[in-house]
Parts: sequence; structure tokens; C-alpha cells
Amino acid sequence: MTRLTPADLEAARDRLVPDVVADGLSVLFCGINPGLMTAATGHHFARPGNRFWPVLHLSGFTPRLMKPAEQEELLSYGLGITNVVARATARADELSAEEYREGGRLLAERVERLRPAWLAVVGVTAYRAAFDDRKARIGPQERTIGSSRVWVLPNPSGLNAHWTAATMAEEYGRLRSAAEAS
Repeated sequence: MTRLTPADLEAARDRLVPDVVADGLSVLFCGINPGLMTAATGHHFARPGNRFWPVLHLSGFTPRLMKPAEQEELLSYGLGITNVVARATARADELSAEEYREGGRLLAERVERLRPAWLAVVGVTAYRAAFDDRKARIGPQERTIGSSRVWVLPNPSGLNAHWTAATMAEEYGRLRSAAEAS
């Protein structure tokens, strides 16, 4: 992995990270917003402590552990990645309530256009803020966006100590089973 300097990371704040999307995906994973490492590299969930890629594999979504630089390969499995908010930050708590609401509005438009079977938002706090749903819990939601069902997953950030990789993989695996059944 390329070593990034503090200056590289600071410059990343102004970079947009392209979505990995296609029409009609089985699952469109949606992060909160790009971290600085993700923005600097252009690869989703790029921070070394982030557990997204290991959990994706442990849950059976991918046949092997993928690296962030291989993110385009997700499309061959019917999977994609986007974010609630496009702006890169060092921490999600740097985002305003308005950014979450506007991000939720834009995400809903994107989902209606792309029509994934499932939208999987990784982070219940982000989902609550983006969709003004204070009672949301981890798991499938009653809400649909167009024809797309919605599932809220645990945030794979290494800072989320409430969930281990194994317990996250169980929840991601529940989504995988539901996606395969639909």
C-alpha cells in the first residue's frame, strides 16, 4: 500500500470518490462518507482498520478477500458502493445534519435510477440522520425506495467496537441470504 503523507490526506478533502455502480445490482452498499484515505486513494473503505472488505468476504458476498483497489470487481458479483455524503472528512462527526438530509435525498434519487434489489446503508446513525428515521435499527427496514428494499448494517469502521468482524459478518450474511432469495 502506498504511504500517504499528512499533506496527501489533507489534499484529499477536495476529491470526490467515484461510485462503483450499475443498473439493477443485487446490493448497493452505502457508506456514510469517504474518509481521507478513501479520497486520497479513490478506493472505498481504504483505511487499513476498516473491516468492510473482510466482512464482505466472511459473510459470503465475495469468494475471496478483496482489496479496496479491486472494488470494480464487485460489479461482477452484482454489488456496488456509494455514500450518503460525497464530501471526504477525517471523521463522520464532521458532517452537518443538513449534509445528511441532502445526502439522503440524493441517495434516494440515485437508488430510484439504479434500481438495486437492496440498498444496504452501513451505519444506523447515518441512516437515521439521512432519512429522518430515529427508530431505525440494524436489519431490514419497512421503507422502500422505489422498488428497492432497505437494510441497515453495522458500520465496519474499526472505531465501531460494539460489533466484531464475526458478528458483523453474521448480519451481512442475513442480507446476503435475503438478496439471494429475492
